[in-house]
Amino acid sequence: MTNSTRDLLVEIGTEELPPKALAGLSQAFETLFSEQLKTARLEFTAIKRFATPRRLALLLSGLVDKQADNEVVRFGPAVKAAYDDAGEPTRAASGFAASCGVEVSELGTKEKDGVEKLCFQKHEAGQATISLIPELLQQALAQLPIPKRMRWGSSREEFVRPVHWVTLLFGDELIKGTILGVDSGSSTYGHRFHHNHAIEIGQATDYESLLQETGKVIPDFSARKELIRKQIIAEAEQVGGTVMLDEALLDEVTSLVEFPVALTGQIDDDFLQLPPETLVLTLKSHQKCFCVQDGSGKLLPRFITVSNLVSKDPAQVIEGNERVIRPRLADARFFFETDQQSRLEDRIEKLKSLVFQDKLGTVYDKTQRVAKLSGWIAEQVQGDAQAAVRAAQLSKCDLLTQMVGEFADLQGLMGYYYALQDGESEEVARAIHEQYQPKQAGAPVPETTTGAILAIADKLDTMVAMFAIGQPPTGSKDPFALRRSAIGILRILVEKGISLDMRQCIDQALSTFGALEIDKSTAGQVFDFVLERFKAWYADEGISTEIFQSVLAVKPVSPLDFHMRVQAVSEFSRLDEASALVDANKRVSNILAKHEGSIPESVNESLLMDEAEKDLAALLRDKVVEVTPLFENGSYAQGLLSLTALKTVVDSFFDQVLVMAEDDDTRANRLALLVQLRNQFLRVADISYLHNS
Repeated sequence: MTNSTRDLLVEIGTEELPPKALAGLSQAFETLFSEQLKTARLEFTAIKRFATPRRLALLLSGLVDKQADNEVVRFGPAVKAAYDDAGEPTRAASGFAASCGVEVSELGTKEKDGVEKLCFQKHEAGQATISLIPELLQQALAQLPIPKRMRWGSSREEFVRPVHWVTLLFGDELIKGTILGVDSGSSTYGHRFHHNHAIEIGQATDYESLLQETGKVIPDFSARKELIRKQIIAEAEQVGGTVMLDEALLDEVTSLVEFPVALTGQIDDDFLQLPPETLVLTLKSHQKCFCVQDGSGKLLPRFITVSNLVSKDPAQVIEGNERVIRPRLADARFFFETDQQSRLEDRIEKLKSLVFQDKLGTVYDKTQRVAKLSGWIAEQVQGDAQAAVRAAQLSKCDLLTQMVGEFADLQGLMGYYYALQDGESEEVARAIHEQYQPKQAGAPVPETTTGAILAIADKLDTMVAMFAIGQPPTGSKDPFALRRSAIGILRILVEKGISLDMRQCIDQALSTFGALEIDKSTAGQVFDFVLERFKAWYADEGISTEIFQSVLAVKPVSPLDFHMRVQAVSEFSRLDEASALVDANKRVSNILAKHEGSIPESVNESLLMDEAEKDLAALLRDKVVEVTPLFENGSYAQGLLSLTALKTVVDSFFDQVLVMAEDDDTRANRLALLVQLRNQFLRVADISYLHNS
């Protein structure tokens, strides 16, 4: 008999939830409650989540009325171990029976893994869904990722915010229960200002339409977000501009309102003299407003705010926002003008008052190390060493400015503006701005060479420093974001096409630490750590771990060179000849591993007897001449393609030639030939790591 189904509505009504956490809480609520239902064998066809500042809700479609029946089978000890010689139950049998709540005589036997064992079988009838939901809901809510839970009133319950109502409706039937100290009901509540009254829900499926039409609440987070997007785009178009869309801000604003209404306000023209990023961040951080720009990207004296209600007098709402924004922008202008009264270089000495890390000294010490490293890197890559050193010396000075003190996100950027104000070169100023790039996955890398040099030096100094004092990242902790820094270094080198010996670079970085006692293994640890970051990079690109490992095995010292080899091996692996050559390399690798130290350095042509080995030696000799300049110039893909011509002679060699000949000299000579063969591939990667398909 088919189990009947209904729709389930769950709503937790609260005081205003933290806006930056709302979307994550909603997603986690859906995931955790779904898992609870599946574990309880309660099937459903679909689930939709809702989230507003005052509620988290789920609507499940097609939820079964009761659990499916379940056959419980538990296995105990083997029959041989269950009874003694007299046929009496052993302690193992008695203990198993007791754990099942039955006598030994009530147990059966059943074969498992070829062994006859005691077993307990029980038929469990499925329970009614309505009786299970409250407990499953409690368990899901208890597991929500809430960093700091609250208590309210005299209640001992804890949640992210005080809970005011709980709605539990199964079809048209109320599920009675107490959730987070609140008795469940069949009502929801509308907008705090437009309809702050209970709304009785007749059917679970009526929830969204009732809230929207009667309660003046748009409960669907995504729908509300897209409505806000359309409104702010339209508002900007009405004043002849385009809105500066910020997805993070859009999410936050969506989390702050239940019934959005976008309104456009005015910014005093004087404030447009501020650096545009400063103005944008002030409006975003303090008032959650969107800025507007013209077709050329220049800021217009307008802002767009999103109200949480339909006002009878929108002009008053706009005026109120303008009144609050004006002093915020005045503060930003004061900070900017005050900061400009001192040059960046006048702040260098003051960096001695900022501690970078207890064992590593001050921020001043760090900038001096980074300056030395930047100058050295610039010499290696034919950059401007003087500009790199100067940019490094000034790189952290804006940390002492009032503007960065107010808006930490502006570090580097304010250094750029202040450097230009001080008369520093455009190259130096841009490098100061670009030193933190890339800031996250997919973010741009520095455009200037000096910026790239400074970004590499700054990241590498921090990385080397933390390894040097024995504080590398662990599985769960990476307080200095060293993994992100390592990927950033790799991206800069690869995307900018900069060839840099990472081994030498790490050694140079370590040399700037003076009296600090550093373990000899530190350089190797940092080098391995950096190259290992390539693994996740290539996984995202669909390149197999085997290809990555094949290149890692030969440890190229240049990340750019490493990347070029990976791309080449990836191309090679798709060739028809690749499988046979991979197989041959595996075979050669296994043979040579057993004879290390006893193989001649070169092949003796006079000892070649069989035609197959002569053919291999001759073609290999020609290929060495052909591929050597290709590999030396980094044309790895072309070189490997050339080596695929060896397939036929390699196959013939293994078919017709006995490598382990009885004659010692013949055997040694054939091993030397295999060494030459393998060494040509090792000039790119150890392809024996690849799967042969």
